[in-house]
Amino acid sequence: MTRWGMVIDLDKCTGCGACIIACKEENNVPYVSADEAGQGRALSWMTIVSEVVGEYPNVRGKYVPRLCMHCDNPPCTKVCPVRATYLSDEGIVAQIYPRCIGCRYCMAACPYTVKVFNWYEPEWTEGMDRVHNPDVSLRTKGVVEKCTFCHHRLQKAREKVRLEGRDFVDGEYTTACADVCPTKAIMFGNLEDPNSQVSHLARSTRAFRLLEDLGTEPKVYYLAEGEKNA
Repeated sequence: MTRWGMVIDLDKCTGCGACIIACKEENNVPYVSADEAGQGRALSWMTIVSEVVGEYPNVRGKYVPRLCMHCDNPPCTKVCPVRATYLSDEGIVAQIYPRCIGCRYCMAACPYTVKVFNWYEPEWTEGMDRVHNPDVSLRTKGVVEKCTFCHHRLQKAREKVRLEGRDFVDGEYTTACADVCPTKAIMFGNLEDPNSQVSHLARSTRAFRLLEDLGTEPKVYYLAEGEKNA
């Protein structure tokens, strides 16, 4: 059995934003103007929530990367009237863009506010059309989009595994954000594999999930600040 999940070590996250840029470039997420962003219409599948903790002069930044939690009990899939979003057999909350009618019920149902809506037809600066990822579609206005755990990468990895007649190796399929994280704060893998890194870390005493009390059963775990070897 496969359940893809993620672990983010808050002790290691520096808030550099490399994961956000990698996510945008990997998944053809367009940029919007400052005015649109100011109206809450920024298009980003991943954000970093930051705060300053401590008192002067002993102050420091605390950063929490936030993306789709790919819940095992996702409220967004229950309200979509056209089943544009659904939970796959491998635990990924998928988004079928051609089905989306833009009602945004899923956005209202998601307690993590990690879905975005294309208010306008995306505009690309000259030359950007040559750097689009051909494995990922270009979404049009009027649809909801979100993190997919770089599902297109899974398709390539699955085909390679099938042709070679073997099982997945831990770390063989990973996301763009985990790939580029300079401090390796983001880890990705199969939660059902007892030998995988994420499975081990998800059972750590430092592990917690956002809004666990809601019963959404998210598959993105965070490691609280504390001893690295806990």
